[in-house]
Amino acid sequence: MSGAGINQYAIWLDNISFSYEGNIVIKNLSLGVKFGEHIGIVGDSGCGKSTLLKILAGLYEPDCGKIIIAGEHSPKKIREKAAVVMQHNSLFPLSIRENITCGHDISEEKVRAACESASLTKWNESLPNGLDTNVGERGNQVSGGQAQRIQIARALCKDVPIILLDEPVSALDQDTGRSVLTALNKLTDHKTVIHVTHHQETLDDSYTIYRMKGGRLVCE
Repeated sequence: MSGAGINQYAIWLDNISFSYEGNIVIKNLSLGVKFGEHIGIVGDSGCGKSTLLKILAGLYEPDCGKIIIAGEHSPKKIREKAAVVMQHNSLFPLSIRENITCGHDISEEKVRAACESASLTKWNESLPNGLDTNVGERGNQVSGGQAQRIQIARALCKDVPIILLDEPVSALDQDTGRSVLTALNKLTDHKTVIHVTHHQETLDDSYTIYRMKGGRLVCE
């Protein structure tokens, strides 16, 4: 495809493969996702869904093939274009504020607006130290739902065109999961989204669903 044609895609994967410890995880996979599209990826555990997400986030490089994310090729530049909300707690042993800003100079107004959109405000205001409350080692001082909402607020502050979601509600109870999904809807509005999940029912009608099998994607 010509460069002009590729530019219409937020995500362009052309025949990529990836192996881990001698095992082929992704094989000759191609995918084009236009700006604003929502893609859901389902599949059995160990089929390579999370590995693919890490490639899209610029955390892994494919063994071969071409990857372009929001016009960028290099992993460093790709990481500036994508935000990730992970299944497992990925907080630093710092304050809520520092976990949201990640050391970047972000205004108080923007941080508080992100907290409001991520449904964190009421909880923050109940804490004696508010946003300056430490989340503990590996976030062990906050609940799973609170940790997910902090990650969502972080992604909102990053304000990038690509949102990558790795089972963001699978470890949460039903009520907390519903609350986090509401916050995710605000995060993903008008963004390009790749959502990896075992639970296809969490994906609404805006999603095109692919199943990952044998290292490739098949449209459902």
